[in-house]
Amino acid sequence: MKKLFATLFLCLLSTFSYAQIEGKWKTIDDETGKPKSIVEIYKKSDGKYYGKVNQLLIKPESPTCVKCKDDRKNKPILGLEIIRGLSKDGNEFSGGTIVNPKDGKTYKTELVREGNKLKVKAIVMGIAMKTQTWLKVD
Repeated sequence: MKKLFATLFLCLLSTFSYAQIEGKWKTIDDETGKPKSIVEIYKKSDGKYYGKVNQLLIKPESPTCVKCKDDRKNKPILGLEIIRGLSKDGNEFSGGTIVNPKDGKTYKTELVREGNKLKVKAIVMGIAMKTQTWLKVD
């Protein structure tokens, strides 16, 4: 009986850790299908999740976010906080925003982890307009 409870506990624990998004993720360019950058997702003291560009794998058109419209305007893309304010709700992370440094547009976002993949949705008026798949970096 103890083995059964231990097994159930470990299964439950692995389920909780499975839904975590913290760590490094490789982004893939929509047009070329090639790896574009490494984004590190982390949790701040406010309990929300944020993500910044940790490494550039291809040279961007501009080294700064010239088209960003907020405090990120003209900031270097390397180190840029592109994800802000996500909250965990079950297996889903939502309620935050993501910025596309290429065009400076900010979208509501929703992230869902599926194994070693992270589905990143850009949402406009409640509809997922674009979904990218990011890959976990070990």
